[in-house]
Amino acid sequence: MHRAIAAAEDVGLDLVEVSPNVDPPVCKIMDYGRYKYEQTKKQHEAKKKQASFQIKEIKVRPKTDTHDLNTKIGAMRKFLDRKDKVKVTVFFRGREITLSAKGMNLLQEIAQQVEDVAVVEHAPRFEGRSLFMILAPKV
Repeated sequence: MHRAIAAAEDVGLDLVEVSPNVDPPVCKIMDYGRYKYEQTKKQHEAKKKQASFQIKEIKVRPKTDTHDLNTKIGAMRKFLDRKDKVKVTVFFRGREITLSAKGMNLLQEIAQQVEDVAVVEHAPRFEGRSLFMILAPKV
């Protein structure tokens, strides 16, 4: 056994403990630098295949005009094309809270205009003085 380790050292190989948690521990004679390089490459590939997204937020008011709304819908489409989720928030100031039905209609209209690229992940709901829904890209 010691001759094999000495011969491996002459060639430039190392004795590497592969599985330390088993009984008896498993060791291999290999090039440790190459082993570490391959491990990092595997981790990098796994990270690349991992699905990643962000939640982007678009804020509107109940009295947002048509042109401004279309501009915001264009931004939503860009986010959804990049596979990001979009949180659409209608926020109310002061007495605007009485226009909650108008805010709900606004969110439904937005969902209808982007239904070709998005699905409603969370239906519109109130949270404090704001009404929001979350859109997810279609798979």
